[in-house]
Amino acid sequence: MTSLRYRRAPSLALAALLLLLPRSAEAQAPVESAASAPAATPDRPSYDVSLRADADGSHWTGRQTVSFRNASRTPLRSVDVRLWGNGTDGCGAPGEPSPVRVSGVVGGTPRPLAVGCSALTIDLSAPLPYQARTSVSFDLAITVPDRVHRFGRDGAYRYLGNALPLLSVRDARGRHLDPDVGFGESFYTLAGDFRVVLDHPDSLVVPATGSTARHAGAPGRTVSSSVAHGVRDFAWAAGPFRSRTVTTPGGVRLNAYWTATTSPEGVAVDLKDAVGSVDEFGRRFGRYPYGELDLVMSDALDDFGSMEFPGLVLLWTEPEGSAVVHEIAHQWFYGIVGNDQFSAPWLDESFAQYANQSFYRDDAAGCWEDQGEWPSDTAALTRDMGYYADGRRSEYVRVVYMRGACALHDLERVLGGPAMAAVLRGHVRDHWLGVATTADLKRAAQAATAKDLGPFWTEHRIF
Repeated sequence: MTSLRYRRAPSLALAALLLLLPRSAEAQAPVESAASAPAATPDRPSYDVSLRADADGSHWTGRQTVSFRNASRTPLRSVDVRLWGNGTDGCGAPGEPSPVRVSGVVGGTPRPLAVGCSALTIDLSAPLPYQARTSVSFDLAITVPDRVHRFGRDGAYRYLGNALPLLSVRDARGRHLDPDVGFGESFYTLAGDFRVVLDHPDSLVVPATGSTARHAGAPGRTVSSSVAHGVRDFAWAAGPFRSRTVTTPGGVRLNAYWTATTSPEGVAVDLKDAVGSVDEFGRRFGRYPYGELDLVMSDALDDFGSMEFPGLVLLWTEPEGSAVVHEIAHQWFYGIVGNDQFSAPWLDESFAQYANQSFYRDDAAGCWEDQGEWPSDTAALTRDMGYYADGRRSEYVRVVYMRGACALHDLERVLGGPAMAAVLRGHVRDHWLGVATTADLKRAAQAATAKDLGPFWTEHRIF
């Protein structure tokens, strides 16, 4: 995620993000899963969604079904569904319901909403044995909030990031019901498949995750059907977007969508950098697996910034340089290689920023020393989002983005360029559509050198 400019203006970027951070949130202790942890469950999810939009895409109603497997040897008696779209608004005010509402549950019995109406536990109709599959389904109503946000609106344009309910993860550390702290991400999902059918007015152009086919629906309406395999989330937008499609030399289809006020020059620069970076990252980390990538651009997202989703990035396009390369790097780091973004935000943000700086050939020599002192005695690269939300939000960008990227450049200096390239490519290969931890990275780096990296991890506070 980014809410700031990453290309050439780090000082402005830091100030921009700090203005967006919330006042407080509940802290939670950082934890690290063990190498021998049992498989996360429920896994192999498959989402089948059918929604109908109102006249301007502000309201979507329909039905969602999710099937899943129990990867745990313990029978699964309930599942947790995250309604991340309610993370900012919580349970809403009287007479103003939450943006994402679930009803008519089949396949289990819902408990009362928890974690600020962002978590719904469903007790399954029968215990699910090891490696067996089942499904739950429910009616779904989505109201796009009246704010400029990854789940919000901008004039005639609607953005539906984090709008679909997703299965939460249970693993060796238990149930993951972390809160949305209001900045960065708290997400942790397993890769699965989506089939999403969106019925909308002809006047709305609807970019979406996955490969999309469109056909005529009822008079004046279009049905957009999207299929995505091996993704952790599904996002879409709706509005009178202008569009253009190009194919990179490496064969990736880039679909660019932009608002009427977005400058043609900004669109051209973003598209050029997107073409270059998606192919370069494919060569460095492993070929982009989703076939196509949608770039949704607006010059009016300055109060929010940019955000990545699988196969779709939402971009604030403006003259001082956008975050397009950083967000595309997230297709590999959190998209292809997953991580628990609440417990270990550095595993995707630091890696995306490192890749961004490498793409632009930024001079990173000595950047670790240039960072100066740590912002506090308790700061560390491996702190969780609860730590930053507990009165330390000013550390978030300085540590996770700036120091994190510098730590990876410093690791490259220690290992050497070819060895670092091999470590990262192996890291992606070994955790392709899976979940990586800090311990995984440390083991891979240590295996690449005869040097003892213990002092390196201590100096860079990678615990």
